[in-house]
Amino acid sequence: MATTTAGAMPITVSRPVSSPWLIAISVMLATFMEVLDTSIAAVALPYIAGSLSATNDEATWVLTSYLVANAIILPASSWFSLKFGRKRFLIACIIIFTVSSFACGAAWNLGMILIARAVQGAGGGALQPLSQAILLESFPPEKRGSALAVFALGVVVAPVLGPTLGGWLTDTYSWRWAFYINIPVGIFAILMIMRFVEDPPYIKNAKPGRIDAIGLGLLAVWLGALQIILDKGQEDDWFGATWIRWAALLLVVAFVAFIIREFTAKKPLVDLRVFRYRNFLLGCILIALFGGAIYGLITLLPLFYQELLGYTALAAGWAVMPRGIGAIMAMPIIGALTNRIDNRWLAASGFALFGIAGLWFGQVNLAISQWSFLWAIVLSGLGSGAVFVPLSAISVAPLKNEEIGNASGLYNLFRNVGGSIGISIVNTIVARHSQTHQNDLVHSLVPSSTIFQERLHALEQYLYTQGYGPVEAMQKAYALLGRELAAQARLWSYVDDFRYMALVCFMCIPVVFLLKRAVHRHGAPAIGH
Repeated sequence: MATTTAGAMPITVSRPVSSPWLIAISVMLATFMEVLDTSIAAVALPYIAGSLSATNDEATWVLTSYLVANAIILPASSWFSLKFGRKRFLIACIIIFTVSSFACGAAWNLGMILIARAVQGAGGGALQPLSQAILLESFPPEKRGSALAVFALGVVVAPVLGPTLGGWLTDTYSWRWAFYINIPVGIFAILMIMRFVEDPPYIKNAKPGRIDAIGLGLLAVWLGALQIILDKGQEDDWFGATWIRWAALLLVVAFVAFIIREFTAKKPLVDLRVFRYRNFLLGCILIALFGGAIYGLITLLPLFYQELLGYTALAAGWAVMPRGIGAIMAMPIIGALTNRIDNRWLAASGFALFGIAGLWFGQVNLAISQWSFLWAIVLSGLGSGAVFVPLSAISVAPLKNEEIGNASGLYNLFRNVGGSIGISIVNTIVARHSQTHQNDLVHSLVPSSTIFQERLHALEQYLYTQGYGPVEAMQKAYALLGRELAAQARLWSYVDDFRYMALVCFMCIPVVFLLKRAVHRHGAPAIGH
């Protein structure tokens, strides 16, 4: 038992047999594969729809089915690891993920790929919390910041690499290779984990009892309802649709019942008592907010380049690639500083950097080049690296090793749900604010406006030179002005999104300082004010 300062929670330390850094690389591979697959699949979606004779709306279920299964398994991963052994369960999850990836690539119709994606989501759901728990327990508390920097490479860099790699694979080969690429990575991860990862004594001796079937069922209902509402809400006008109102009612009832069940059951599926630690509670809230911001940005930027600037998926992926460079630059620096500087200041600086990047993106226009926002994109990568590592470290600082597995599942669930909510919100803002801005801008397109008349006359004169008659030239000039108006309205909806993201990040900064400072003494963490 490690020594702690007064008032600190003692932490049981189990030293791994293998080098902790080899363990870190082993578990990071699994996380990197899972996060990369999610972003690659999003890029390949239009190609999947065309190949399987499905509409784009039907093809979005390829993402939804994965996310629903993924979200359900996330918080339940701790119980399964205690029941079957964490190493064995992690290897089983990677095998399920890898085999179902092959099934996704080999799918010949929409039904098969939806089933395969659901199974893949179930296999991938536990990879992040299990990997994070193994990582944290393999290192002494004073080195966890450096270890989390390695883990964060998979979480932060993979979504950036995904659009570029996915665009290249689908353009050069086929969308099926977006799934086949998981096979060699999965095999390598399995071999590494079999060789270097071992279960600590408390896992080997655990007796979790029977699974909380009622809790698992309620968890599946409310998380499934939430994910489906978020994915399909904008398409069906949110609460204007009857089915969404019923789904929202089901979500609320199942969520309340789940909370009651987990607090009253003798052996709950998810131990919610871990939220008694202020750091962990606030850390989950902050990572959910930041997950919404970062996943919103990852969604918006490629969409902006493709929709308004006419870039291909591959060109848009190259344009946003520098965020990965920023994150890679940040990781070793942040990993070293977490043991020397108050983590709250590091996390606050990360939120500030990401907020500044959001304001920078808010200056976007339709005349930018592919690299106009190079430094803003790099800055967003730096900011994300500066948030993920210290926030994770300070959130789990008061926890015992035995609580980390359960806490990791909840922490990753908050990040994923926050990301899903963020993606849904930014897409809704783009769609609805476009209409609002178009209504505002259309007041400028009136015959009495001198600027409008000059622009219209210039377009008509140009079209005359292209061989069009007076009437046809006038009609086409009006059509071009209407298209330009729609593009400008769409542009301002993106500006709104970027600025809202910046505002969320700036609002998180004072919340960071409500966390208790993590103090390391004699190799053990304690919590001080």
